[in-house]
Formats: sequence, C-alpha cells, structure tokens
Amino acid sequence: MLVRGDLLWRNAPDQPARWTKGEWLIGGEKIYATEETSCAPQWEGFIIPGMVDVHCHLAIGPEGPVDEDEQLGFAQATRDSGVLLVRDCGAPRSQEWITRRSDLPRLIRCGQHIARPKRYIRGLPVDVEDVASLPEVVAEQAAVGDGWVKLVGDWIDRSKGADADLDPLWPLEVLVDAVAAAHEAGALVAVHAFSHKVIDDLLEAGVDDIEHGSGMDADQLAQARAQGTVVTPTFLQVELFHEFAAQAGAKYPVYAATMQSMYDKRREHAELIIDSGVQLLPGTDAGGYQEHGCLVAELELWERAGMSLPDIIDTVTWKARAFLGAPSLYEGAPADFVVYEEDPRKDLSVLARPSAVVLGGVAV
Repeated sequence: MLVRGDLLWRNAPDQPARWTKGEWLIGGEKIYATEETSCAPQWEGFIIPGMVDVHCHLAIGPEGPVDEDEQLGFAQATRDSGVLLVRDCGAPRSQEWITRRSDLPRLIRCGQHIARPKRYIRGLPVDVEDVASLPEVVAEQAAVGDGWVKLVGDWIDRSKGADADLDPLWPLEVLVDAVAAAHEAGALVAVHAFSHKVIDDLLEAGVDDIEHGSGMDADQLAQARAQGTVVTPTFLQVELFHEFAAQAGAKYPVYAATMQSMYDKRREHAELIIDSGVQLLPGTDAGGYQEHGCLVAELELWERAGMSLPDIIDTVTWKARAFLGAPSLYEGAPADFVVYEEDPRKDLSVLARPSAVVLGGVAV
C-alpha cells in the first residue's frame, strides 16, 4: 500500500521531524520511504503521526469506574479523534486487554491513582493509610504499570471544615523517598497538582511530570524547565474550576476562593505556561469531567494562549512520542498515522476532521 502527500517524517529516530512531501510504502505494519511511483495511493493528503493524550482515563466515566464495554467505547472515541497513543494516567481497573487489541490506541498504563483516605475521588485510588508506606505502594504500582505511576499531590482537606483548602497530601521527606522508589523500579512519576503550594515539594522531590500545573508561578516553571520536569497543562479542566468553586459554596469558602481565583486568572496563566519554555505534554483528563476524544478542544486552548500551530502539532505528535519512548514516523516504524484533506498547520480545526485513521497500516 502507498501513502502520498505532506508527511511529518523523521529521517532517523533521534532526529527532529520535518514536513516532507513524497510517497511512503506500508508493508508488514511498518512504513518505509520510497521513490516516486505511478501507483495509486491508498491514502493521500497531510499525514501526521498518531496524536498523543498523556492524561487520559479510559477506565473512568462520569459515574466512576467502568466495565470493558464502556472502556471499549472510550478507546474507540479516542482513536477516532486521531489519538493513537494514550498514557492512561490512573485506572481503577485492569486495562491489559486493551494492549492486546491492534485496532485500539497503543496504551501506556500508570497503574492506580495513589492518594490518602478521603483525599481524592472515591473509588479511584489506592488509599495509603500510613504515609510512611508511600514508597512501598509506589513500587507496587510501578510493577503493574508500564513505566509510570500516578500520585495525587494535592486535594481538598475537608477535615479542616470551613478552613479546608487544596493542601499537599505527602510530607516532603516521604515524597522524596517515593520518587526514588519509583525511579529504582524503572518508573517515572506523574503527579496531580492543582495548587501553588504543592509545587515546590514536587520539584524538590524530582517528580517527572506535573499534571495540571494550574498553580505554578513563573519561578516554578523556570525551575521545572531547568531540571527537565515536564508539565501537562489540562486547560479544559481549568475551565471547570468555577463550577468546583460554586459546588463548594459556603461550606468550604477558602477552597472555593482558591478555585475561583485560578479560574479567573486562567487565560493569563495559560499564556504564562506556554511562554515559559517548559516542555509540555498534551493531555485532556478525559474520563469523569471531560469526554473521551476531546484532545482537539484542549489544543484550541493552547492556540488561544499563543502557541503556534506547527509547534502544537509537533508537541502533540512526535515530541510527545519521543518523551514517552514511543515511535513516530520514520523508516521501519509502525504505520500509525492520521490523514487529513487540508493542512492542519493553517487551521487547527482540521485536526478534528481526519479522512483516515491508520493503525499498523490498517484503516480503523
């Protein structure tokens, strides 16, 4: 089979991708460069590696954990949106079955969320009663994931009553040991972090990926950039912070004010994140509050915050794949790509209208 057009191609796995006009052969589920031929192409247009969603929860729906039938629907919606690689960033049920399906997005599992009792969404995390045991729990989750673990870094502490606010879950010394335990087990650490006050500890502990980052200031972003900590800014989720504040109401006024303040400053803060130069990963937080398959809506907020369309496309495809250790499009790589009739570098909304989604050289 033949694919023809403008393709985001890497001449070697360690080289940056460049838009290249030409033809490529698909054989044995792989993609290969070829000389121009007279054959009719199977697919033609603008071609990118399958997009990446690094903060997705295929085993979670609006009401909580879901069974395999619902997971399948979520995975298909994600795939049909052009996302062909998912890091499932916390799952309360096994998803190993997805990894055996060639027609679903490639899946990197993080294991289950790790939190303290009553300090996260009920039914989702492993609850750690004794904070001193966190390193052990982290090692256990590393063993059941695919090189990642997911910590809950901060959450409302309702035990404080009207003074309840977003507070860190873990003492710094325990967090340092937990991150070290993950790294010793060959895993990286992604951490849910809404607030400002949790970030310094996360950076000092050496976590690998700060999820949300809605409270990070310029100095913290600069430190993250300097030490190679990536940030996954879920701008769609921040768009809901005013709803979280309203739900807290008069019962938790301090927390409500914190969430409302971040909502009010969300546009300015998004621009700060984009301009910081920190390495960004694309994530939707789909599952629960966001619908699966909504990555393009998230990227539209990146564009609104000032990121150029070519940079967005690079970040959501080959750069995210490179960070995760996953292939993109280069000689002999898996033929996982998305085809568009129009150029997405000129109009981001094009990404929501693929003409073909191909996994392992097969249209799905």
